[in-house]
Amino acid sequence: MSVPNTMKIGPFVPSILAKRRYLIFYFYIVWASIIPLILEFWVYWRLLWNFDRPIHFYTFLPLLFFGLYVSLVFSAIFFAKIALVVVNWIHRPREGVFLRHPADKDFRYWSLRNTIKRWPIWVAHKFPFPFLDNVCFKVFGTRTKLGNSLFEGWVDTEFIEFGKDVVVGQGAIVQSSVIIGNLIIIKKIVIEDEVRIGSHAIISPGTHIGKRAVVASNTVTIVDQELEEGYIYIGIPAKKYKKNWFFEDGLQDKLGQVKDIEELIEKYEKIYIRRYDSQPGYKERRERKKEKKEVEKQRFDAAEKEWEEVDDGFNI
Repeated sequence: MSVPNTMKIGPFVPSILAKRRYLIFYFYIVWASIIPLILEFWVYWRLLWNFDRPIHFYTFLPLLFFGLYVSLVFSAIFFAKIALVVVNWIHRPREGVFLRHPADKDFRYWSLRNTIKRWPIWVAHKFPFPFLDNVCFKVFGTRTKLGNSLFEGWVDTEFIEFGKDVVVGQGAIVQSSVIIGNLIIIKKIVIEDEVRIGSHAIISPGTHIGKRAVVASNTVTIVDQELEEGYIYIGIPAKKYKKNWFFEDGLQDKLGQVKDIEELIEKYEKIYIRRYDSQPGYKERRERKKEKKEVEKQRFDAAEKEWEEVDDGFNI
């Protein structure tokens, strides 16, 4: 059954359950996170409820529900974090290739960690503002900056390190773990500064993306792939396409205002592709040299005229 894309975005955890008894942790976190809400509502009711004048109770009730929701998210994160600390103390998360079988300890604890994080991630993502997603990323082990845009894609919550100004496109998947046959691969992903990941791209475990690289839409990286700094990658698997000049200083001023995508492509090709991605012919080099000489001559004439005006002023 297809699921709307809006239901898939944001932080995610795999739904693999190695053992059914791990659901105890899920129910424990749900139950524990609801208790503070009951206490808060009880205090609110005791303070504001008046049978003769109930208007204050109902006036502030929407604000109370908003506060209760935020409180639910933070209490769920708090109890989940406590459980994760205990579980990680018993068995520290590791990178590597492991057997997908309940007898494998790393696979079991990977499944357990996902079960613990499922409830707080779900309630945080239902909040209309994305800052709670950022809290989940940071608390559960993903190194990221508040300015990164990670909310349009599926982003795992462990063994991932983001630089600054990173954008993950809609429906893109950044997964530090993948199941292939009877094996599970868990490896750290490093995404450096100013990286752009297109919609529906897939970043596999162990991928290292250099600064200012672009992963085009529907592109898939392989395990442990290195993407060089400053290049655009496309295809399955991802292959180097060409140099990324979109971050060059002054690009926006040079392109100016455009009406549609066709005009933008035309201007970009005129300014950048011809300038960097192709070798100019003899005629074009001669024209450029001629233009450069004319600019230098105009600059020299302007400077000479300015000095003449200064000399005339001294003579007077």
